[in-house]
Amino acid sequence: MSVETQKETLGFQTEVKQLLHLMIHSLYSNKEIFLRELISNASDAVDKLRFEALAKPELLEGGAELKIRLSFDKDANTVTLEDNGIGMSREDVIAHLGTIAKSGTADFMKNLTGDQKKDSHLIGQFGVGFYSAFIVADKVDVFSRRAGLPAAEGVHWSSKGEGDFEVATIDKAERGTRIVLHLKKGEEEFADGWRLRNIVKKYSDHIALPIELPKQVEAAEGEDKPAEEWETVNRASALWTRPRTEIKDEEYQEFYKHIGHDFENPLAWSHNKVEGKLEYNSLLYVPARAPFDLYQREAPRGLKLYVQRVFIMDQAESFLPLYLRFIKGVVDSNDLSLNVSREILQKDPIIDSMKSALTKRVLDMLEKLAKNEPEQYKGFWKNFGQVMKEGPAEDFANKEKIAGLLRFASTHDESGEQSVALADYLARAKEGQDKIYFLTGESYAQVKNSPHLEVFRKKGIEVLLLTDRIDEWLMSYLSEFDGKSFVDVARGDLDLGKLDSEEDKKAQEEVAKEKEGLVERLKAALGESVSEVRVSHRLTDSPAILAIGEQDLGLQMRQILEASGQKVPDSKPIFEFNPGHPLIEKLDNEQSEDRFADFSHILFDQAALAAGDSLKDPAAYVRRLNKLLVELSA
Repeated sequence: MSVETQKETLGFQTEVKQLLHLMIHSLYSNKEIFLRELISNASDAVDKLRFEALAKPELLEGGAELKIRLSFDKDANTVTLEDNGIGMSREDVIAHLGTIAKSGTADFMKNLTGDQKKDSHLIGQFGVGFYSAFIVADKVDVFSRRAGLPAAEGVHWSSKGEGDFEVATIDKAERGTRIVLHLKKGEEEFADGWRLRNIVKKYSDHIALPIELPKQVEAAEGEDKPAEEWETVNRASALWTRPRTEIKDEEYQEFYKHIGHDFENPLAWSHNKVEGKLEYNSLLYVPARAPFDLYQREAPRGLKLYVQRVFIMDQAESFLPLYLRFIKGVVDSNDLSLNVSREILQKDPIIDSMKSALTKRVLDMLEKLAKNEPEQYKGFWKNFGQVMKEGPAEDFANKEKIAGLLRFASTHDESGEQSVALADYLARAKEGQDKIYFLTGESYAQVKNSPHLEVFRKKGIEVLLLTDRIDEWLMSYLSEFDGKSFVDVARGDLDLGKLDSEEDKKAQEEVAKEKEGLVERLKAALGESVSEVRVSHRLTDSPAILAIGEQDLGLQMRQILEASGQKVPDSKPIFEFNPGHPLIEKLDNEQSEDRFADFSHILFDQAALAAGDSLKDPAAYVRRLNKLLVELSA
């Protein structure tokens, strides 16, 4: 063994210690995945070398045959995995094996519960890679040298997976990384050629470079020991280049776990070969669960990009829009140059064509999932619905397609689940209904009980109930679906069109004329608090509501802007009253202007509370209400 110099002991980052402890216990039921994870890392290291060697062929150091080798020693109870990929320098080893550099790590750690079953899902989403070695090993040694560095700058990393690790400088003649797992007592099953071969076939058959194991060879006559021979045990061809008819579902699923660093099977996938003006292969996957950093829009995302089967980059984000950032997969183009960069990708017209086609492919895949597997789609929507709602603003060309994939809660379903598709809503629409009605608010309970729905309940008209923070913003981009325009039932002057009979309209006009005096008194009493006062046609049970001006911001958007520190344009609500309500009749008959003003302000504040707004002057509301209660009890 090489002489070790510059030896030092370093502590793991706190998150690594937590992750190691939880992972070893949570993932123990599926121990063999350690090999899949280590082979995936080795495959990535070889891909990176292949890419860097395009510009610097000297990195291959005369050894262009790239491979992964897997061996074992029954007597020593060890398993060794070796690749001749890019390798690591001393700094790389400390950074990659001692810390977790992912954004959102702290949030991820907060979500861990200590419940092994729940945590195993979270850990799977996070991706554990190298640390999975400690599921079966009580000590791990890593010997590595980065391609291009001299042999004297090899590095040896060693740890028992507890609080710290050792790093030393060694001589290492070959570039790449060798990992030696010292198996725990009871894990001897993995120091076995047949067992390792089966795991490789099961999880890593799709890896597009040879994975070799020692071949059992008889000793030649007169030899003490047979010459060591190796055999390739995986198919070693890029999965996405093979015909779909030859690929089993299990192979697609394992390939997804490899590229997605996920532990669960995907919900759906789409594998296509495009020929003609453009030539490329794509294999796209919809994950079953949201990654922990889904809502960090700046987090790394995108597809694995290959050009003529040569790996170019991870997370090439130019091929799909941001609202589809959860999609995993591979795109392999014959039309791009091998020295393509992120900057070139952003300007290349070929990319625009591919992005457009791949986006449609994903939306078609989701449509198919929604149609054929509604329960599965329900799970998809729960995980990715809020991100899909970013779509209409970002992707004008596919706005109608995206709208068809959206799901909402509605007055049709008392469960409050976001399960109503717009096509289903229109199928149930009343005869003569040419609008899609919706109401936004802070919570399902608040919108479900909103006075704005009273006339719709009376007439049996379904209303979509939108309570996600993004919903009002979404509806500002979604003007219509299937030729029917969207109408916010809390905005402007409600017009039900053909759903109101001529008798209804005539009666409304007569009441408005009759109550002109009360309108003027309320305007004077409420003054600067309102932009307008009018008779309401929306109410059947409540005395009053606040409507939003046609061009004004709704409550959700105001709150989002305020929370982000932006200036909110000044606007005042419209006060609408129910002329048939006993409180309004009492108000109309009130002779004292002071009492009339107090009563009007109480009704205004109650309407604001019912809309989910906070009161501008809660103390004044309490004072007026107490004064009224004292008068009533006198």
